[in-house]
Amino acid sequence: MSEYLDQICRFVVKTNFEDFNKTVIEQAKKVVYDTIGAIAVGAQQKEPKEMAKNLAPFSKHPSSTLIGQKKKIDPLNAALINGTAGTWLELDEGNQFARGHAGIHVVPAALAVGEEKGASGKALLTALVLGYEIACRIGIASKLRMTMHPHGSWGTIGGAVAVGKLMSINIDQMKTLINIASSMTLATSRKTMLEGGTVRNLYAGVSGYMGILAYYLLKSGFTGEADGIGSVYGGVVSDSFDPSVMVEELGSRYEITRNYFKQHACCRYNHSSLDALYRIMSQQKDGKLDPKDIEAIKVETYSLAAQLCSQNPENMLAAKFSIPFSIATTIIHGNSWVESFLSDKVRQPRIKALASRVEVVEKTEFTQMMPSRRPSCVTVRLKDGTTFTETVYISKGDIEDPYSTDELETKFLNLATPIYGKRKAKEILEQTKKAETFSNIRKYTEGL
Repeated sequence: MSEYLDQICRFVVKTNFEDFNKTVIEQAKKVVYDTIGAIAVGAQQKEPKEMAKNLAPFSKHPSSTLIGQKKKIDPLNAALINGTAGTWLELDEGNQFARGHAGIHVVPAALAVGEEKGASGKALLTALVLGYEIACRIGIASKLRMTMHPHGSWGTIGGAVAVGKLMSINIDQMKTLINIASSMTLATSRKTMLEGGTVRNLYAGVSGYMGILAYYLLKSGFTGEADGIGSVYGGVVSDSFDPSVMVEELGSRYEITRNYFKQHACCRYNHSSLDALYRIMSQQKDGKLDPKDIEAIKVETYSLAAQLCSQNPENMLAAKFSIPFSIATTIIHGNSWVESFLSDKVRQPRIKALASRVEVVEKTEFTQMMPSRRPSCVTVRLKDGTTFTETVYISKGDIEDPYSTDELETKFLNLATPIYGKRKAKEILEQTKKAETFSNIRKYTEGL
């Protein structure tokens, strides 16, 4: 039963940077700078700042950078804090086939350990690609219980794989490491995102922490069960697990090339609805809809998105997981960027009033198109009886409708410039684009 495990461990240990084609390498670098941007801006929020301040006294060997905070801490807490900050504003990339966000689980762990070790740029990118690969394949091969949030689950194993690769462990050690990390999955609750429980933002950070911890447990002599992935993801946290998916096209199809990037600062499940709304807005005079003219808005979408139907979210996090709020704030503010979801916007009466007129329902036909399609149909009905309807089958940013490199670089600069300044933000971007040339990533990471 665990033949697949032997195969993936052999693959991870034997694969080198030179085995990747240009597409894989360039996509990995995009994931790095996109994730750094998400972390840096999230780190400016109150809770991640307080978290860093409260954990700093326990860090005796500060060797890893807290991105966007001009501080260092130990590698475990760096992964914890950076991973938490990176989910705070819902701008981190993801993988629709895995139904989760691999980058924010793997990148912080790889950067933290890579900086402490003084790893090369090639080693960093290799660890990222392979950790991302194994994490996503578990997500694709399994079906997490609907009560679970995907953050904090298979990302833990991805983080551990990246760390193990950076530390040059052998095949048997990699197998033990994966089996240890499999048992370190969190009991994550999907309700947290809907109710605005910000502990949800911690899940990805804990995964990075646990991924590093799993390596140190391996080093200390700990062991796991014979097939940790199959056991945990085949019955404990998941309803099913297909081991054949773990090795299907292994080494020829890389999941990091099938990811998506985000420009709307909210849950990915909202995005096709917002893309449809933008099409409707583009048909209006000055590209705007007047809230006073709107009678009602109906959103027909797939099952997972239809759950995001709260018309009165409690806080910023819950607002990012509310299609009615996302629609309303986008109409009123003309965009779906960070500022449109800040806490002061959640309390605005005019947004609440418009959100109360947004109905979200599941359309079975759309649900059946998942995961390759995540469609939404948005209908805006005006008080004079005029209606506008648009349907989006592929969200902008997916592999079939990707953002251009220029768009992704602009996103990074928009996030990073207020934090680092224009010159430094541009420098970080340009350095990341040539990361494979670094003999030691420390100078790069210390500037983050």
